[in-house]
Amino acid sequence: MAKPAATYDLMLLLDPAVEDERRQKILGDTRALVAQSGEIVSEHDWGLRPLAYEIRHKGEADYHLLQFHGPADLLQSLEHTLRITDGVTRFRIIKLAPGTPAPPEPRSERAPAEAETAA
Repeated sequence: MAKPAATYDLMLLLDPAVEDERRQKILGDTRALVAQSGEIVSEHDWGLRPLAYEIRHKGEADYHLLQFHGPADLLQSLEHTLRITDGVTRFRIIKLAPGTPAPPEPRSERAPAEAETAA
């Protein structure tokens, strides 16, 4: 019996200072690279979020999560391409264990009025 293809998470943090067209091009190129030899399972745009610590003197990044199936050479190609691409603050590719639940929806920031009434 054939083993099911491994599922990977690609967490992509893009520089918010880069123009929107450039960020969309990076995402489009990443999708195209995955589609050449793999398959995108799901994609989540988590938007602009604060970083746990500053990276290159920036305190926030544009977060994107792509879940995909693909061979090992795709992982090497993605790593090489994203490492040299301007506008990518950080990225991480993680192999998911079978049975891993779906990613959570990002928490919405509470409105200032709600924060005042909660205090």
